[in-house]
Order: sequence, then C-alpha cells, then structure tokens
Amino acid sequence: MIEVKNLTKDFGYNRGVFDISFEVKEGEVFGFLGPNGAGKTTTIRMLMGFSQPDKGTVSINSNDCWKDYSSILGEVGYIPGEVALPDGLSGLEFIDMMKKMRHAEESRVTYLLDLFELNPNQSMKKMSIGDKRKLAIVSAFMSDPKILILDEPTSGLDPIMQNKFIELIKTEKKRGKTILLSTHIFEEVDACCDRLSIIKEGKIISTIETDIIRNNENKVFKIEFLEDKGYEQFMKSDLNIIYSDKTKKKVRVAINDKEINRLIKEVSDNQVKYFSESQFTLEDYFLNYYKDSEVESFL
Repeated sequence: MIEVKNLTKDFGYNRGVFDISFEVKEGEVFGFLGPNGAGKTTTIRMLMGFSQPDKGTVSINSNDCWKDYSSILGEVGYIPGEVALPDGLSGLEFIDMMKKMRHAEESRVTYLLDLFELNPNQSMKKMSIGDKRKLAIVSAFMSDPKILILDEPTSGLDPIMQNKFIELIKTEKKRGKTILLSTHIFEEVDACCDRLSIIKEGKIISTIETDIIRNNENKVFKIEFLEDKGYEQFMKSDLNIIYSDKTKKKVRVAINDKEINRLIKEVSDNQVKYFSESQFTLEDYFLNYYKDSEVESFL
C-alpha cells in the first residue's frame, strides 16, 4: 500500500534522507523510529506529495506521490509533526469544514471527540497544544480512511490521551487499516507495530518484525558503578554493551544465559551502586544503533 524505493532528498551538510527503502503492507502498522532530525518528517512530506524527491520513488496504493498527490490526499488520513491550524476559526467551525471536505459521518466525528474528550467550542487561537493535537487526530480519522500516515501523532498529549491514541490505533488495525506511524516513543511502537524501520542520519539502518524483538531471549543488565575505575574497566570487556554513560558511570549490557557467569566476573571486582536485570526490549534493540548522547531524547 505504501512503498518507498531508493528515496533521496539531499539538503546538503548531511541533512535529508539517502537511498532509503521500505514498504507498508495492507493492514499493517509500520513503525518509523528515530529521534528528531533523523529524516522521518522529510520522508513523510514526500509521501504526502509536499516535496519532490531528488532520486527514487514514493507511492501510495500504486499512485506516484508527487504526480498524483491530489488523489492521494483524498484517501489518506494525515497528522503532521507540527500542527498549524487557522486561528480565525473555532474548533467546531474547523471540524464542520473538514467534515464537508472529507465527507465524514457525524457519528464518526462524535465518537472521536468523545474519545479524546475534546470540546471544540473554543477559538483555535486559544487552544492548548494538546487540544490542537486532538483536533488534528479527529480530522485525520474522521473520514475513516483506509490509509493513515501519522507523524509524531501524540506530541503534546498527556499520558492518558497517549494511551487512548494507542487503543485507537489497535482498533483501526483490527479493522484492516494500513498505518505508517512515525515516532520516537518506544511504547507506541511496541504496543501497535507489526514491523519497524530505524532511521539514523537519513539512512535506514534496520528493518525488523517487532515480534522478533519481543521474543528475544537475551537479558539486559543495567549497572551503575560507584567509581570511574570500575566503569572504565568494564568498558574494556567484550560483552555486548548497548548503552554507556561515562559521566553517570552507567552501562546496559545485553547477554544470553551462557554469558551470565562472565558478566558476574567482570562486575565482582568493582563496587556497584545499582545492578538490575530485565527482559530485552525494543528500547534495548534501538540502543544497539543509537548510543550515548544520541539517545538523550529517548531515555
């Protein structure tokens, strides 16, 4: 349903996206994971026909996103990363306008407004960031589109509303919708996505089924050393250190059952402040590719 093939958009100074490829199958929720500036929004803008690729192709339902953008806009629900709404309208006036443009049913609009507890009887100029985000969600979902492209959709929402959004995505997935979810929030990807791609500095560095990550038998140990000496000694080991913070003397290491004795031996000669074990998660998988200062926005 959605295909990105050898896509390049080069803004210079290593900014943009470079020869990236992925596809979103019909009925699939696909996660597009990476921090701000990694290239997620650049890709989505080309999918929506707002920007022309330098090289490669982007298509939705076999339609070229640049050449056939007008037809694509009519069949895709879209939430932009930054919501810009006309200040001169009330929320209700905006919804009525979108409802006519999108041929949305009143019952569907009411359901979404109730779900996100949004009162549209206020000026959009005075709306909070959270309410503007809710309004964008209602607009994207109101026409019940088969394809949804969502760029950081829960930015500005409180945790309760984020959870409601996740439940909405799960419901739409059961109804057979095709969804591209661009985010930097692990919980959203872990709860909803069938597959994901990780993008770093404009390049796809991994594409994987999320069940493979969920069923990974590795364990992750989080360790905080009391002294620099202990931290530095541990960093010289050949264990799979997936994250380290020299300032805080913290590490995360992913190991299998056969390596536990070796881990204990590496740690036992040094004083530690904190030592805990957990299951391998999507966050841990991500940390294999983004380390240290690169992941501050995620942790």
